[in-house]
Amino acid sequence: MSAVEARLAELGLSLPEVVPPLAAYQPAVRSGRYVFTAGQLPMVEGKLPLTGKVGAEVTAEEAKELARTCALNALAAVKSVAGDLDRVARVVKVVGFVASAADFTGQPGVLNGASELLGEVLGDKGVHARSAVGVAVLPLDAPVEVEIQVELTEA
Repeated sequence: MSAVEARLAELGLSLPEVVPPLAAYQPAVRSGRYVFTAGQLPMVEGKLPLTGKVGAEVTAEEAKELARTCALNALAAVKSVAGDLDRVARVVKVVGFVASAADFTGQPGVLNGASELLGEVLGDKGVHARSAVGVAVLPLDAPVEVEIQVELTEA
């Protein structure tokens, strides 16, 4: 077991299976020392636990938990092309999308779920730049979608 996966276990978490693509893309691709994930929905065992707009059908706290799930799914996608999460030198960028009710402005708080998970799991390597964007709708009516970019150590 890698050190990162051991840390996940300490937190009571485990790396899920990579979420299969919903369309014509790959869950993650590697370019040199960088891995770019596709947008990861908060899928759990092939299903979305909640759907709808944040600030209407989904609370900000529920959405924050869903963002954590997205980040966990993103780490699984990274591992699928990197081979081992211990090769992550750092998370460079996180981009998150929040399907928002018209008056919802708490996107940064929602995306803290993903950012905090990456910090808990990777420590200083999880510190990153980030964008939190409110959108009208996401695939499958998901409340949140997160993509990450990571730099790997030398092979």
